[in-house]
Amino acid sequence: MVMWVFGYGSLIWKAGFNYDQCLVGFIKDYRRVFYQGSTDHRGTPEYPGRTVTLEPAEGEVCWGVAYKVSKKEDEEVALTYLEVREKQYDKKDYLDFFTEPSATTPTVSGVMVYIASPDKKLNRNYLGPAALEDIAKQIIHAQGPSGPNRDYLFHLEKALVQMGCKDKHVMDLANEVRRILSQGERTAS
Repeated sequence: MVMWVFGYGSLIWKAGFNYDQCLVGFIKDYRRVFYQGSTDHRGTPEYPGRTVTLEPAEGEVCWGVAYKVSKKEDEEVALTYLEVREKQYDKKDYLDFFTEPSATTPTVSGVMVYIASPDKKLNRNYLGPAALEDIAKQIIHAQGPSGPNRDYLFHLEKALVQMGCKDKHVMDLANEVRRILSQGERTAS
């Protein structure tokens, strides 16, 4: 049996498991948002970072990559790895994945995707929406075992641009982080 995994955050640039094929494409009726708290990778329990999750959004698309894992042993290793890596994401869903914007038939059906739900009983790390400047400031100051939260944001922005994707939320947030950082540099000099 073949397993497909959809990456829309750090999985885009750092899969961390063996795969046979990688396709650039999108899922429908979702959008990527920096609403999930990260206390284990890009922040700490005392000062959580922010990472992306998916939010239902009718008519929108979320670009990312789908990884095909064919070998049974690779699938087992990938699942074990992902269950640890994505442990703060409380929901796993299986969605249709498309590679062509005009397509009505999915390229792959049943792509596995990890989602952090807004249900605080199931997901204690959900931070939810906030003003762009507030999210940017949190990202600037947060740092965890995987490095500064801003690196996560900038890597995601770069990976999306390389795919030809212009994600407004990610671009606006990255620009706000750069604006605040440059303002701090001007104030310090």
